Amino acid sequence: MSINQSSNPSAPAAPLALYVHWPFCVSKCPYCDFNSHVRDRIDTEAWRTALLADMAHEAALTGGRPLSSIFFGGGTPSLMPPALVAELIAAADRHWGLADDVEITLEANPNSVEAARFADLAAAGVNRVSLGLQALDNEALHFLGRAHDVDEGLAALDTAQRVFNRVSFDLIYARPDQSEADWQAELERALGFGTGHLSLYQLTIEPGTRFATLVAQGKLTPADPDQGATLYELTQAMTGAAGIPAYEISNHARAGQESRHNLTYWRYGDYIGIGPGAHGRRTGAATLRHKKPENWMGAVERNGHGTQSEEPLAGEDRAREALLMGLRLAEGVDLDRIAALSGIGIAQLVDERTIDQLIDIGLLHRKGAKLQVAAAGMLLLDAILPEIVRV
Repeated sequence: MSINQSSNPSAPAAPLALYVHWPFCVSKCPYCDFNSHVRDRIDTEAWRTALLADMAHEAALTGGRPLSSIFFGGGTPSLMPPALVAELIAAADRHWGLADDVEITLEANPNSVEAARFADLAAAGVNRVSLGLQALDNEALHFLGRAHDVDEGLAALDTAQRVFNRVSFDLIYARPDQSEADWQAELERALGFGTGHLSLYQLTIEPGTRFATLVAQGKLTPADPDQGATLYELTQAMTGAAGIPAYEISNHARAGQESRHNLTYWRYGDYIGIGPGAHGRRTGAATLRHKKPENWMGAVERNGHGTQSEEPLAGEDRAREALLMGLRLAEGVDLDRIAALSGIGIAQLVDERTIDQLIDIGLLHRKGAKLQVAAAGMLLLDAILPEIVRV
């Protein structure tokens, strides 16, 4: 779970965002190291007790502020019993209170088993679902290690759009051998579903994954960076023309359909994470839960919470995180706000000379304390950030 909080003690209490991490997967995942978290049987009652205790611990430290969002993520949270989801939502309401327009999101795999539970999850209080479609091509889904096929995924999407008020799904592009025409046709089809939010990610090779092993063995050749840039520019043009522009480098939404929960992260609000491996940021400290489910459960039984570490964040750390997260957003960052929350002057936060140079060539925009990466600069974001962030 996570929480969003103002850094100014004299300001009105800011709303919070809550993240619940459910670590269990139904099958081995090619993207993460949670393969050991595949379980045939789960003691739901023990997990209910532990999650409620972990939540209560954080609530005691952050009460008095309403929740603006709740996000159920992790392994396969859509296979959580709907009654447990409902109980966690009710407990969060008791502890903090829910905003009138609270966003409650649950991640789901797009298969028939999970889609059959959507109505019960909606009745439990979930009002937004994020589907991991990942591709609209069966060969690509096989390559990505997904268990569903296109027909099953689209059937789940259809169910989700009938059941939930808000739906998002993700696609991965810049796959090996994917042509511009291939991606154009796939994205055009995706845009035709009328979904309010899309997460469109380029395939990246993360250390320790099956893909990294295949690359090391010479069995997989990643897409050329120039090809990735071409597909990125095509993506921006097509989504913009369809009225679902990027509000973050990889996330696109119709007006009002942006993920409020993720905006808490990107705008550097405080957030609380509960459940195995969950991270948090609250009242100037970074929190981390035990990652292994058994270790987290043992910590909750011993201490009443699953915290592994809680470390104060220096001003430099807070400023760096706020800049690196916020500059991913189309809206950019308010340098005055970051200076205030970190206690570091703007001249020490960013390299003014480099900023002026990047403005001159159209990669950045600045108006007063408002700094934004221009659309042309987003392609070069990984190169730009180290040049302008000084902390």
